Amino acid sequence: MIGNPASCVSGSEQRTRNHRTPWRTVHLCVHSGFEVCVRMATDVSKSPEDGGIGSSVKTKARRYRELQFTDAEMAAMLISPGLLFLAVISYYPILDTVWTSLHQGSVLPTRSETWVGLENYQTVIDDDSFWNAFKVSMIYTFVSVPIEMVLGLGLAVLINRNFRGRYVALGAILFPWALPTIINAEIFAWLFHGQYGVINDILVRIGILDETFSFLAKPDAALYSMLFVTIWKTTSFVALILLAGLQSIPSDLYEAAKIDGASKIRRFWHVTLPLLKPVILVALIFRTLPAFQVFGLPYGLTDGGPGESTTTLVLWAHRETFNSLNFSEGAAAANLITIMALIICLIYVVVLYEPEVR
Repeated sequence: MIGNPASCVSGSEQRTRNHRTPWRTVHLCVHSGFEVCVRMATDVSKSPEDGGIGSSVKTKARRYRELQFTDAEMAAMLISPGLLFLAVISYYPILDTVWTSLHQGSVLPTRSETWVGLENYQTVIDDDSFWNAFKVSMIYTFVSVPIEMVLGLGLAVLINRNFRGRYVALGAILFPWALPTIINAEIFAWLFHGQYGVINDILVRIGILDETFSFLAKPDAALYSMLFVTIWKTTSFVALILLAGLQSIPSDLYEAAKIDGASKIRRFWHVTLPLLKPVILVALIFRTLPAFQVFGLPYGLTDGGPGESTTTLVLWAHRETFNSLNFSEGAAAANLITIMALIICLIYVVVLYEPEVR
């Protein structure tokens, strides 16, 4: 056992008692740890009949061997932490949004709410500006996503070949996607500027334009500019997904088709596309959901203007919630947007999904 240090301190050492060096503390810790280890070793050396640690270890091992879980129980145990995490950060906000959309009142913790049922949904549906935002979101989604898919597939086919500088080209292609959306929006807001934008200056210098053109001040031009920016940014993301799908296709299939006399176009049409269809479905869902729920790009590029020509559904809901402080109607709009996006993805799955045949 370790004795009391105070009883062994001399007169000169007593004066420095309150100023112990770190080495003294380390010495005490090491000495105590050594004594604990000696005691543990003594207990382990005891037989199970003596009641030492050996008996407890064997008892625990026997208990663990008796625990047998089915595959379903083991799967439930493994995914339960993730489900709990999702319940805290995702499911609770969703339920709270649904609750808010069915009530009218303050959003403060001491809020007094009144049940109104579907009245907020009816108010949103009757608002013409909501349907204008819906039209903008539909145009934005179903113009940009198909173009991104075609260009992304072309880039994926090119990058899938072996050539010098392949990884450098891949990094250069992924650079636009790596930039945050709001930074892309601010960059192109300067490039498209009507007076001192770089794009205007280049077009005037080469003679395409006689004078500068305000791209972001005209309703149609602003929407086309927003489409150009999102296609420039996200085509590389689609290409990366499709490239992974292309690399998973066995080369033996191409060799067999080549032996059968199939041309490159026929090999692409009858081998590549059918096997790539599941990956195309994933890419479509990954791009359609963010496109239909886009917020950062129109907010940073045009702020929904001019007028409401580039106001998307999420931007409309944001304005309704935080500018007009209509939290209940904003929650109702958010739920409607989610339902619309899920319906679009469900249509994708019904049309494109084919169960794997084994």
